[in-house]
Amino acid sequence: MAGRRTNQLFLHEEIMLLALSDKLGTPEFGAMYAQAMGGGILAELVMTGRVEIEEGSRGMVNLIDGTPLGDAIIDEALRKIRTAKRRAAATTWVQRFAGLHRLHHRVALELCKKGILKADEQKVLLIFNRTVYPELDPKPERKMKERLERAIFTDTDKIDPRTAILISLAHAADLLRIYFKKAELKKQKKRIEQITQGELMGKATKEAVQAAQAAMMMAAIMPSVMATTIVAATN
Repeated sequence: MAGRRTNQLFLHEEIMLLALSDKLGTPEFGAMYAQAMGGGILAELVMTGRVEIEEGSRGMVNLIDGTPLGDAIIDEALRKIRTAKRRAAATTWVQRFAGLHRLHHRVALELCKKGILKADEQKVLLIFNRTVYPELDPKPERKMKERLERAIFTDTDKIDPRTAILISLAHAADLLRIYFKKAELKKQKKRIEQITQGELMGKATKEAVQAAQAAMMMAAIMPSVMATTIVAATN
């Protein structure tokens, strides 16, 4: 795969690793991490030259190369773009990717295959079973945290695109506070803005991140919009 080492995790895998509680094996914060994974999938397609995002407010996604990349989840996303009856905006594709069937479990199981997580069965209320994914090998997550820490808390301008995108997605999904204290992140607000606004990444990846962030914002406000609509309709 162009631009990706064989021992490097995909962005959606890193988001999953970031979101999961190491001991409990369940997501620590809400459902926004799924949107971040959707954004990561789109960013992978952009960085590998499979799609491009048009300039302009709509940010339509165009297929450039339909060649599979060899990862089941990314190839499914690519196939959906290739077989779509009509083009769609990047925000739409992020939402669709976030809603891929059993995305949470599929990504977690890939991390299990790599020896990073393990799958455990857990009883809920002594009735229902659920699968959780506690951490087995802490080294990949430790290295990921070191990358984030160096990018956010130093003045280096040598931030690789994948780390910049990961920070942007994690920030939009409010996942950075899993690793860092709120006060620490507040002190680095300008630095994080510099990264998330694309000052330290290429044009294509900047557009992918902006589209993902917009989609996550839409997901965050949708419940309140629906609730307001229901209330208005019943009055």
